[in-house]
Amino acid sequence: MKLYDELMWRGLIKDVSNEALAKKLLNEGSVRFYCGFDPTGESLTVGHLVQIVRIMLLDKYGHQPVVLIGGATGLIGDPRQTSERKLLSLDTSLKNAELIKKQIGHFLPKAIYVNNYDWIGKIDIITYLRDYGKHFNINYMLAKETVQARLETGISYTEFSYMILQSIDWLKLYTEDHVKIQFGGSDQWGNITSGLELIRKQVGDENEAVGMASPLLLKSDGTKFGKSESGALWLDAELTSPYELYQYFINTADTDVENYLKMLTLFEPSTITELVNASKEAPEQRIAQKALAESVTALVHGKEALKEVLNVTESLFQGTFGKLSPKELVMASKSLDTIEVSDEIGILNALSQTNLASSNREARQFVTSGAVMVNDEKITDINYIIGKEKAYYGQYVILRRGKKKYSFIKFL
Repeated sequence: MKLYDELMWRGLIKDVSNEALAKKLLNEGSVRFYCGFDPTGESLTVGHLVQIVRIMLLDKYGHQPVVLIGGATGLIGDPRQTSERKLLSLDTSLKNAELIKKQIGHFLPKAIYVNNYDWIGKIDIITYLRDYGKHFNINYMLAKETVQARLETGISYTEFSYMILQSIDWLKLYTEDHVKIQFGGSDQWGNITSGLELIRKQVGDENEAVGMASPLLLKSDGTKFGKSESGALWLDAELTSPYELYQYFINTADTDVENYLKMLTLFEPSTITELVNASKEAPEQRIAQKALAESVTALVHGKEALKEVLNVTESLFQGTFGKLSPKELVMASKSLDTIEVSDEIGILNALSQTNLASSNREARQFVTSGAVMVNDEKITDINYIIGKEKAYYGQYVILRRGKKKYSFIKFL
């Protein structure tokens, strides 16, 4: 299977400006390609993994990735369908850009990294209007889907001009850095094609620039991928723990797992087919989900973090925690309800405050029925006191109700 065919098989191509040229560039020799990331926050989310994995796949085939960090475009904001973005300060945008660069560098250490503030920041207003704005027809810009979505609620000139800035990026990378392909999500297709139009007008019709977009990764019910009950899933371990990331993917619906394996892992197509077939034969074993969760967790956080996650998972399943390291206990606590106490606490209050019981009366019932455990010890005394001497490493106590309801008590 050639690269272009594999991209199609994985569902990583929705739109392509010139399919014949795309096949030639991707299937023959080596080509420079780029994908952009705006530093609107300090971390990327799981939703960005689609682009990162696609970049890694092309890199695996010998193509040269160029990662563009939008230090300048991040100051403007790509139009959302709902409302204007809150503008970042220059310091925040550039600081975020460095954090995002470091984060992507974990996946792509050999990529070429550029920041569009380095060239857009030097363009004066007259040059912007004469050399670039002159090539953009207002009717053409109004027809773009991202702009159309905002016409009723209103859109500022600042966000309206975003596509011009991204087009300048495309032109610069094509003419000066020999980058011939731009990738992005389908929500970026209007910006990608605007860049192609600017290249056509300034370079000519015989250029070799190709734009490609992948579909946005959604759940089978149409809801947005990468959202947990607590909000966005971040690639930063301090914002979303490796355990929480693992749990998100281990709980993937059977209807979604094949799509996620294709778009979020570098497993060979034959391996993905085997995993999907095995999962269909024994769905209760969640074979495909386990492979997906382990692959994504190891990709984002490394093999050592995956090992720690599996230790935490096994401990929660078996209800034994004595072998967990301090780091693993911290990981588990970040993913479960945790209360902080400075002194001892009664078992009934602990159950109520950690939401394992709705009231002291219900807590009393749970205790007397033998449904409550502190660490590995079953508690039946309603007057039981949890003190620091019970804590693992002098800090953490695991409170359990029933087989699967857990919470943490952290001693300050």
